Amino acid sequence: MIYAAGLDNLLTFIIILSVAGVAAFIAFFIYRLLHPKMKKDDDKPEEETMVKEELNRVLEEVEDEETAKAISEYKDEDDK
Repeated sequence: MIYAAGLDNLLTFIIILSVAGVAAFIAFFIYRLLHPKMKKDDDKPEEETMVKEELNRVLEEVEDEETAKAISEYKDEDDK
């Protein structure tokens, strides 16, 4: 008699766990049907193009020739 109450609780737990598992499986299956994987090559631009566009957006052209020459000749101390 003492063990019967424990088995009822265990059986209830297993049933609840299995129902939750089935619900999760169904939700995952529906998600996969509604959101198919996108092709990698079609929409993504090349990384090199993205980097050039971002640099052109952020950096500005130096109009002063003297400053442009100084910048091009500049060497960082770590580069030596």
